[in-house]
Amino acid sequence: MPDLTLLKLGGSLITEKARPETPRLEVIARLAGEIARASRGTRLIVGHGSGSFGHVAARESGIAGGLRSAEQLPGVSRTQGRAAALHRLVVEALVEAGASPYSIAPSSCLIAEAGRPAAFSAEPLLLALDRGLLPVLYGDVVMDRAWGVSICSTEKVFEIVARALLDHGHTIRRALWLGETDGLYDAEGRTLPRLSAADLERAAGAIGAPSGTDVTGGMRLRVETALALARLGVPSLLANGMVPGLLEKAARGEEVGGTEVL
Repeated sequence: MPDLTLLKLGGSLITEKARPETPRLEVIARLAGEIARASRGTRLIVGHGSGSFGHVAARESGIAGGLRSAEQLPGVSRTQGRAAALHRLVVEALVEAGASPYSIAPSSCLIAEAGRPAAFSAEPLLLALDRGLLPVLYGDVVMDRAWGVSICSTEKVFEIVARALLDHGHTIRRALWLGETDGLYDAEGRTLPRLSAADLERAAGAIGAPSGTDVTGGMRLRVETALALARLGVPSLLANGMVPGLLEKAARGEEVGGTEVL
């Protein structure tokens, strides 16, 4: 089986996070073209954030910490709908670019417990890969055994997906995390070339608050997930998806700068 690459398109990359429900359509179209070209030589699994779509709806309904009253139920539906609306834009752009995306909604295949993924039905993903399709996942509202519902970020999705893939004999070459910065910055604003678990506390002060509305943790969660993947033997690269051509080069394994997480 060919090696796989996990590719996350950050919500701050594909939407204007400070403006509710504002997609960056030109950026999405460009990234879709790069993904379509890269996927001809590299097996990819794509995930994307919810940006100013799902995060805003989740904050307004207060469901990030679970269900506390029946009054929040419409917020579950709205948050799920807004996340799916952005997802449709991404999938449609991939189709237009010539890729063969296969949409996988975490709400239909993943169960959480107290905010953490607890069970994942991997068969649709595995079969899509076997058939040569491009699986595309996203941050979503999922059923939660303890909280009623919870928000499952793309980071959390990728971690449980990686474990399932490894359990089924797949090899993951690395994870690419594309945002709108040149990786992770230090306190002086310089890009950290490498990060390990031992460096996290040193770098913690440089990880600022998420831009716009974010109910899942922003860069801090991304770094923690990258470190969790590193413990599974999967290295990561945090890089700037606003740079045209960077995605293609990174998917091919070329040097593009950014922060390596090992």
